[in-house]
Amino acid sequence: MRSEELGETLLPKRLALPIFASDPLSSVAYATQEILLVLTLGGLAYLYFTPWIAFSVVCLMTVVVLSYQQVVRAYPSGGGSYEVASTNLGPSAGLVVAASLMVDYVMTVAVSVASGVDNIISALPNLAEHRVFLALGFVALLTAMNLRGVRESGRAFATPTYLFIGGVLIMVGTGLFRYLMGDAPVAESAAYGIAPEPADANLAGFALLMLVLRAFSSGCTALTGVEAISNGVPAFRKPKAANAAKTMAAMGIIAITMFVGVTTLAVVAKVHIVEDPCRLTGLADCEGYTQRTVIAQLAAAVFGGSDSFGFYFIQAATALILILAANTAYNGFPLLTSILAQHRYLPRQLHNRGDRLAYSNGIIALAVVAGLLLWGYKANVTDLIHLYILGVFTSFTLSQLGMVRHWNRELRDERDVAVRRRHMVTRSINGLGACVTGLVLVIVLATKFTQGAWLAVLAALVLWVMMRGIRHHYDQTAAELAVTDPRAEMAPPPRVIAIVLVSTIHKPTLRALAYARAMRADRLEALTVSVDRESSTALRRQWDEYEIETPLKVIDSPYREITRPVVEYVRGIRRDSPRDIVSVFIPEYVVGHWWENLLHNQSALWLKSRLLFTPGVMVTSVPWQLTSSTRADHPAARAPGAYRRGEPVRDEPVRERAAPKG
Repeated sequence: MRSEELGETLLPKRLALPIFASDPLSSVAYATQEILLVLTLGGLAYLYFTPWIAFSVVCLMTVVVLSYQQVVRAYPSGGGSYEVASTNLGPSAGLVVAASLMVDYVMTVAVSVASGVDNIISALPNLAEHRVFLALGFVALLTAMNLRGVRESGRAFATPTYLFIGGVLIMVGTGLFRYLMGDAPVAESAAYGIAPEPADANLAGFALLMLVLRAFSSGCTALTGVEAISNGVPAFRKPKAANAAKTMAAMGIIAITMFVGVTTLAVVAKVHIVEDPCRLTGLADCEGYTQRTVIAQLAAAVFGGSDSFGFYFIQAATALILILAANTAYNGFPLLTSILAQHRYLPRQLHNRGDRLAYSNGIIALAVVAGLLLWGYKANVTDLIHLYILGVFTSFTLSQLGMVRHWNRELRDERDVAVRRRHMVTRSINGLGACVTGLVLVIVLATKFTQGAWLAVLAALVLWVMMRGIRHHYDQTAAELAVTDPRAEMAPPPRVIAIVLVSTIHKPTLRALAYARAMRADRLEALTVSVDRESSTALRRQWDEYEIETPLKVIDSPYREITRPVVEYVRGIRRDSPRDIVSVFIPEYVVGHWWENLLHNQSALWLKSRLLFTPGVMVTSVPWQLTSSTRADHPAARAPGAYRRGEPVRDEPVRERAAPKG
């Protein structure tokens, strides 16, 4: 796609919702489950905390959604939390947010895909042994779809997202209607008791508080991905900020409705779920029991068993949305890394758009890291979830603090009473958001740090240090390359000394000599390294026989080295004449097959790698095309941005290459 077609990729709200909000919408498939998993550590008696914890999560989500609506309106450029923190709290705080979000986006892909595979296995238990293979396959599929472009991936993801929303709402509505009619659905695990952990039985005081806080922090996974819309504002159609704010409001309402419905239905159906099935009392064979997810148990209870159409529909829709929920990260991560690359905190290649106008390098980087995580943790949701949500609450807290400072600055200059009143209301919302998310961040750190969250903290710290180092390098390079005196920089050198490297006399050598002569250097000489006296004598004899006018310099190498004598000779010229430029011409073969490179040009590669580090030395490769290079058919590889660099575009005629004769 041409650069001018970027406007055609902008999204209407109906496509933006599944693209940017699939993560928070899909989290209802596991947020309730994570709450129940923690509370059942103490036994059935502690499940009565479930509604109160769910209510706290709903209040928190409401505050965060309202807070980010203010971010979208105030900063519509797409920087989101990173831009807010950088502008109002300083670059270091902005990098903390960026590093935290990058870790969270990677975890979003890993957790979403692993959870989706879990739901597939709940419907088809025989696939359990292929868990990791399935997870990596889905990551590859998501990567390929996103490389096709934002709009194309949005069309592909819209239907599964809306099917999931509709399916969950129908399931919740049907289940609650049955409950009101006196025929409450009963989960398959309702008949089983739960044996508490010995250390967690009869909890009281601080231990009970920690259990509740840990369950709350696990339930906060429902908030992951909420900030993605604020990062993706540039992808919306105009008016961008207004459409993004409306999409965020719709996302909040739908996500809260589904989360409340699933949690209420889980309490009504008496779903019991534990990490170790052998803690379920009353099982005949705990080792052979396959424990279904909360969503799977609810679907079976509401729709009449695990062989009903409703059960398979919910499982299919849940698996799809959980896998496609990773698309939130596939859109947020490349956008964020593109902005960071533009600000010189990440390699500049991450700012380039590919042929389909997607940030291809960022997409591939995300897929590789997430795939390694899935492989390392064997696609286990319970293990991966401990690394989750820490980064998102760090960005939540700092962005809301930044918004408070933003409104304080606006209020200092604003004189209109009505506008000041609106600013004060929005400042109060952001201030409340900062306090609440800051408290949750402390809770998450306290309850999850020793269970694996320390790895997420360490990863964010490493990213923060790395980004500062990259920025320092770019700043140092820019200062070093800055032009201070144009006339002095453009002044020609006093002399140019040309050296042609010779190993034997053949056509490539003679072409290099002819090309060096055409450069009209002040001094031209040929240079060879003698590792064998007989060969060098024969070379000199042939040189004289061909009456080559260029003087031949022979350097003895008693230790049979080639690279070091040449480099030392060139550096010696530079020491004697530091203002002169030395131009080294190296004949090279151009071959048609990759394996031929192993047979040629090795000495040339080593020489170039050493000479390039020598100041005042120019290295010129003089190619000689072997027959295999002319016979081989090399289709032009289209790297990201290739069209921009001058390759034919689709509406221009392309000349077909004539077929070789014979």
